[in-house]
Amino acid sequence: MMKVNKQILAIIAILTLLAGCNDLNELNINPNQAVETHPRLLLTQIEWDAFRDYGGTSPLYAAKMLVQTDGENSYQFYKWNRGDFDAYSRMRNVIKMMDEAERINGNSYIALGKFFRAYYFYNLALSFGDVPYADALKGETDQNYTPFYDKQKDVFAGVLKELAEADDLLQRDDNLIAGDIIYNGNVGQWRKLVNSFRLKVLMTLSEKVDDSSLNIKTTFADIIQHKPLFNSPDDNGQLIFLNQEGNRYPLFNESSFGSGMYMDSTFIKMLQDRQDPRLFIFCTQTKNAKEAGKAIDDFTAYEGGDPAVQYGEVNKKATLGDMSKVNERYYQDPTNEPRMFTSYAELQLIIAEAIVRGWIQGDAREYYNRGVKASFKFYEMYAKNMGQYVDEDKAEAYLLLAINDLNSASTTENKIALIITQKYLQTFFQYGWTALYEHLRTGYPHYRRPSDVSVPFRWIYPQSEYNYNATNVSKAIESQFGAGNDNINQKTWWLQ
Repeated sequence: MMKVNKQILAIIAILTLLAGCNDLNELNINPNQAVETHPRLLLTQIEWDAFRDYGGTSPLYAAKMLVQTDGENSYQFYKWNRGDFDAYSRMRNVIKMMDEAERINGNSYIALGKFFRAYYFYNLALSFGDVPYADALKGETDQNYTPFYDKQKDVFAGVLKELAEADDLLQRDDNLIAGDIIYNGNVGQWRKLVNSFRLKVLMTLSEKVDDSSLNIKTTFADIIQHKPLFNSPDDNGQLIFLNQEGNRYPLFNESSFGSGMYMDSTFIKMLQDRQDPRLFIFCTQTKNAKEAGKAIDDFTAYEGGDPAVQYGEVNKKATLGDMSKVNERYYQDPTNEPRMFTSYAELQLIIAEAIVRGWIQGDAREYYNRGVKASFKFYEMYAKNMGQYVDEDKAEAYLLLAINDLNSASTTENKIALIITQKYLQTFFQYGWTALYEHLRTGYPHYRRPSDVSVPFRWIYPQSEYNYNATNVSKAIESQFGAGNDNINQKTWWLQ
């Protein structure tokens, strides 16, 4: 009997030990490191990152809107070198959101994941040329830490495919999108943004319109005819800021505005020549003009610095009180204006250009005028206490001036120049590097610079790629430009 009891006790002890091991395994799951989450918890940060950082001051130096007087700005003189692959880090959250969406069959989140992937890869391809695409972001799933570089053309084709797939998924899912800080969950609004951005990507490829494999004109026309697009400025893809910690305008209290940053004479003269009242919204009067009592809407009260001369020379003019600075609202207003990803105003000008190029039928002047009026309306709404300078009457009068009237342009090329100029004038602290890419694509507007300086076509690949993915980055460079020719003046496929 004693022997049987000892056997029973031994069995009980073993079972207890095994049960204890299972309990320990459960206890070892860290509740603060969730392995699953709802995609809405990732979407908010993804949107914030993409929309908030779509801008900054560097593009404005390159696009001849700002000059520096206390040192040489590398973007002003086109002396930049390496870019970064930070977008791939951002996309890790996008991939995780899509994975979580797959788990709960959340088509709308998968769709937005495709949209944000398309946005990031679009900008990566424009920045560098060939970049990792098909093999990218597979470190966690496939332990692939040295991705192959896809051809720039293939990346653009993938971008357009993912945008089309995003629209298709959104069309099949009308549930509100929780966690959405752009459109408050409205699926229909997201479809408008996705398709409007598709048109922007297609227009970016205007130099490749004869490439039959891309089918640019037919796709553009099909989207115009059959897909929802922005109908008014209320549809803008934009991030509105709040006067709350962590939700304020990204340039609020930015110290650089108080140092050597001034307006570029190129930009100011373009606004003055066109009697464009957005000038008063963008910058301040010169110190001397203000002290002389000139009115805010006096075009002669504004001057910029020459971007083609050394900063010491420009600083002399600033010291004399004859240069305008950026309007104080950009760094004193915690909410200021929304940061636009793409907009109704931009879309109307894209459509106007497509009509002028013969891609679609329509009245180019009508779309052009809508685009200009929508830009004025944006500033009337968001430039606090300055709306009277850009109201509807001011927009109408502006468009009646011959220099601003599309019908006054006698040739196709002149019409395109006028459209691109209006796109350019809308990009002050908006649309990221769009102004530079439009200049590279069309040559408009002219960027004043030293006679021996060219506008670069790209950025050099990050040093980290040479350190950790040398074989693939070297192959990409050789196939595009020839071995060892990774430099900023190499023209990539989309411009060839």
